[in-house]
Amino acid sequence: MKLLVTGGCGFLGSNIAASYLEEGAEVVVIDALFRTGSELNLEWLRARAAPGRLLFCRHDLADAAAVDGVFRKHAPFDYVCHLGGQVAMTSSLEDPRRDLMTNVLGTFNVLEAVRAHSPAALLAYSSTNKVYGDLEHLRCGETATRHLLPDYPRGLDESLPLDFASPYGCSKGAADQYVRDWHRNFGLNTVVFRHSSIYGGRQFATFDQGWVGWFCRKALEQRGCLSRGAEPEPFTISGTGKQVRDVLHAEDLVRLYRAAWEHRAAAAGQVFNIGGGMENSLSLLELFGLLEELLAFPPGESLRRTQLPRRRSDQDVFVAEIAKAGRILGWRPQVGCRDGIRRMLEWSAAEKE
Repeated sequence: MKLLVTGGCGFLGSNIAASYLEEGAEVVVIDALFRTGSELNLEWLRARAAPGRLLFCRHDLADAAAVDGVFRKHAPFDYVCHLGGQVAMTSSLEDPRRDLMTNVLGTFNVLEAVRAHSPAALLAYSSTNKVYGDLEHLRCGETATRHLLPDYPRGLDESLPLDFASPYGCSKGAADQYVRDWHRNFGLNTVVFRHSSIYGGRQFATFDQGWVGWFCRKALEQRGCLSRGAEPEPFTISGTGKQVRDVLHAEDLVRLYRAAWEHRAAAAGQVFNIGGGMENSLSLLELFGLLEELLAFPPGESLRRTQLPRRRSDQDVFVAEIAKAGRILGWRPQVGCRDGIRRMLEWSAAEKE
């Protein structure tokens, strides 16, 4: 089997590339190494690849000639996992042109290269729940620890209207629709995954991307301070902390992309909302309580934090209704959020050593 993974040195890409490398597949990775930790992930992949099975190409997806050149030299591919992109909403607000170049033009370049050089390949695209906008038109309730959507007790499915908000939402949403349309007009075998929040090993989280990993790091730092008798430095949160997402562990992400390949005929042309589902939904406040429990914070101690204004275009609640992925792909999450957060803490602690 021969795969191309764009963004293959990022969090999602490195986990998927490693999964196929470990069974002897040939994997070509395109990555510009813009993200924190991407060079570390590249070395991690090289250590797991049999000789001649991993080819790394350092290119910006916005460079059409470079992308086409990789395909000209190494196609045809069986499977193209298009995971490369600008992934932070805050970065899109700071530099919307770079966001557009990476997410829209980069996706267009990949689609056209597939059409020219690997038209029989399955192309799976990593989209986002942000294509649905801020969801302020939905009736929202509130408990002591979370926001909730009383009209959607099982989460939000793929019939939800698109409503791009923020430059990030616009760029990912435009790319999402290009991927869908290249199936309808050109017959490419494409599938779109609109992801909620993903976490797990190889995620070098930052304050504006990878919130589960980021707060795991902050919790470890604060627990370390307490164990030394020092005063922890507070971290910041935007909004009340009652924002809710359904979290999905990286192992389940890998299973998803493998399921798409196994069911590629049925997956072609489809769009799926993907997350951990309602049973794996957490608010920030609930995550903090879980972190305090798993790290055995001393009685009376809790995570120190300060509150900032709510982020523009944030969603108070997004939980994916994942039944469609179950019907068509035979997939559902297997790693519960409690076990997954424990694993994330272990990986984060080991990565700091």
